[in-house]
Amino acid sequence: MSEKMFSEEQLEQLRSYPEIAGDELIRHFTPTAADVAFVDPGKGRGPVDRLGMLVQLCTLPWLGFVPDDVTAAPAAAVARVAERLGVTPAALRLYGKRDQTRSDHLGLIAKYLEWQTAPAGSQAMKELEQFLLDRAMEHEPPTLLFNLAREYLMAAKVIRPGVLILAKMVGTARKAASDLTSQLVGHLLTAEVRADLERMLVVDAGLGMTRLEWLVSPARDASSTSVKTAIDKLTWLRAIDAHQMDVSVLPNERRRFLAQVARRSTNQGLERRKERKFPILLAFVAQAAVDQLDEVVALFDQAVSARESRASPRRTRRWSSGPRRVRPGNW
Repeated sequence: MSEKMFSEEQLEQLRSYPEIAGDELIRHFTPTAADVAFVDPGKGRGPVDRLGMLVQLCTLPWLGFVPDDVTAAPAAAVARVAERLGVTPAALRLYGKRDQTRSDHLGLIAKYLEWQTAPAGSQAMKELEQFLLDRAMEHEPPTLLFNLAREYLMAAKVIRPGVLILAKMVGTARKAASDLTSQLVGHLLTAEVRADLERMLVVDAGLGMTRLEWLVSPARDASSTSVKTAIDKLTWLRAIDAHQMDVSVLPNERRRFLAQVARRSTNQGLERRKERKFPILLAFVAQAAVDQLDEVVALFDQAVSARESRASPRRTRRWSSGPRRVRPGNW
C-alpha cells in the first residue's frame, strides 16, 4: 500500500524536515520563557542537550512529529533557537548520538506540551482508525486521506505514527469503506437488480454501445431528437426502478464518488472490480434517475424557448408589413 501511495523519495521527504517558510519560522521557532526554563541547564543538561531538546520542542507543533535526524533541522530554525539559548548552532551536530537520548527527551517534551503518542492498540490509534474510515467513506484518494489524518492528529495533539504505519492504515480504511458500502446497500442488490446492472455493461445492438455509455453521453443540443433521447433514457431508468433505489444510507459524498467512478470507468475497468462494481453502478443509476428527469425538463424548456425565438421575428415582420391603422381624430 505505502509503496503504491508514495515513491521512495516521497517517503523520505515525509520522514524528514521540509523547508521552512518565514511565517512558520517565527510562529514555531520563537521559544517562550517557559520553554527555555523547561530545558534549563540546572537540570543537568549541557548546551548540546538543551539545544537539541528545544529544537524538538519547536518541531513537534510544526510537523506533528519529530524527524529522527534532529540535526537536519532547517539552519534558520536552529540559529533562531540557539540565539535564544545563547549557545552556538554548531552544538546541534553533537545531539542525539544515542537514539535513546532523543527518544527520552521527546517523551518529556510531549508531556510538557500535552501531546500524546499513539502506540498500537491504544485509544488514540482506535480513534484514528475510526476517523480514517469515516473520511474514506467520503473521499477516495489515498494521499488526501493521508493528509487528512495528519491534520487530524495535529489537531488532537497526537504524535504522528511512522509514515509506513499511517500509509497502511489508509489502505485498511479504504478497503473497510468499500466493504461497508457493500454491506449498506446489500439489501438493494437483488438478483433482478444485479442482472439489470450487469446488462448495462453489455453492448446493446440497437444502440451500438453499452447502456452505461449511452446514459453518460451528454445531449449535444436542445433539438427534438435530443429531447426524445433524453426521454428514452429516463424511461429505461424507470423501467429498472432506478428512481426507487434508495441509497441514502450512504453519505452524500460517497454516493457522488461512486457515481463519478461509474461515469469515468471503462466497461472493462468495472468488470475487473467484480462484486465491487454493483454498489458503483447502483449509486450511478440512482443518481442518473434524478439527473435525467432534470435534463428532460431543461431540454424541453430550451427547445420551446428556441422555437418561440425563431417565431418572434416572423410575427414582428407580419405586424410591421400590415396596413397602417389610423386612429379617429387624427384627420
